Amino acid sequence: MFNPLDHRGIPLEGQIRNWRELNVEPIDPEAVDPYTRCRIITMNGIEIEAINFQHQFARNCPDQEVRRQLAYVRYVESQQQRVVNWLLPGVASVLETTLGYEQVAVDLTAWVARHEPDTYLKQAYEFGVLEDFDHLYRYANLYEMVERRKAEKIVDGLTEVMPGRPTVQEHRHPFDEVRTPYDRNSVDPCSKLNALTVLSAEQQVMFYYMNVGPQYMEPIARQLYQEISLIEQEHVTHYESLLDPGENWWERLLTHEYNECWLYYSFLQQESDPRVKAVWELHLQMELAHLQQAADLLRRHDGREPEEIVGSAGLPEPLTFEPNKDYLRHLLATQIDLTQLGEGYVTEAHERFEWMQQQVRDGQKPPSEQVIDMHRERFGDEYRIETEGPHPVAGLRAEEGVRRA
Repeated sequence: MFNPLDHRGIPLEGQIRNWRELNVEPIDPEAVDPYTRCRIITMNGIEIEAINFQHQFARNCPDQEVRRQLAYVRYVESQQQRVVNWLLPGVASVLETTLGYEQVAVDLTAWVARHEPDTYLKQAYEFGVLEDFDHLYRYANLYEMVERRKAEKIVDGLTEVMPGRPTVQEHRHPFDEVRTPYDRNSVDPCSKLNALTVLSAEQQVMFYYMNVGPQYMEPIARQLYQEISLIEQEHVTHYESLLDPGENWWERLLTHEYNECWLYYSFLQQESDPRVKAVWELHLQMELAHLQQAADLLRRHDGREPEEIVGSAGLPEPLTFEPNKDYLRHLLATQIDLTQLGEGYVTEAHERFEWMQQQVRDGQKPPSEQVIDMHRERFGDEYRIETEGPHPVAGLRAEEGVRRA
């Protein structure tokens, strides 16, 4: 098992890159493996979280020497983020990038849920993934209406496109988004990595939708991005509340760096594009040095060894992008009616849920429902990719219809 704590990586003083090195060639959108795109999107979100975390740490740290060390590594992380994000091709539209983001949210969260050892955390991921699954379906229908293209071009049949937990049912009272945090002293170290990974991915989606939604002229597109961006804000609350608030800055810094090592190592094992694989390998070697610095800071300022935070067994099994169709269909069949109440899950529409629905909807049909109605009116049906048969929930199966040219 690869243990990043045993490796020094590239010395920090050798990690600043020049413009030529940063000017990476983007992937070919017509030839790329969809999961290469997913890995790029994921690592962009991970790097953004690392940068944002270190900025917050610096604003709360009185030690000038530590602030200088954070500033240096944060600059390197910023260069890494630019390289990763600039691998995406400029020809992709906002909606095509959106579909990639939602494919990441679906297959990343499903993989984490399948491999999460803690039952409460596992339920949190299973609950959330059914909502991102529905977002993919709504955006796929918008994509065909606005750009006259099909989501198959993006997801390539690896991820199905059909209704999840309907987006209209996802508007919940903010009190009910707050989960019970894991216990940092007893939780499996891989659970810390899972939580941070899913949080980082969802946070990236939230920021993206908040900023790109107003760029559209089509009213339904603007409205759909507005609605789903609010759900993504709920998801960030949902996932960030899983982190133990008792974790201090030093151990969170270590966990962030360890998580980056895990993901770069994971993606290095499965990457099919040689140019992208070279980026993963280089960044892993850089992150190993960042981890060593975080470990030294932990020892010096917190008096603990890194193994007390992340364990001594080495990295968990590599995170893998792969189809999760059977698993998602099982969740659709068994959990689609769930909502949240307090820190648990229920099937009944309780008073607080009903109150929030009234405040948000106010008797109006939400954009997530309107976009499907408009697609049916324009094309005679709705857009789906159901490679494994009809929807497992009878009430959500496709209506009969003949597509109009």
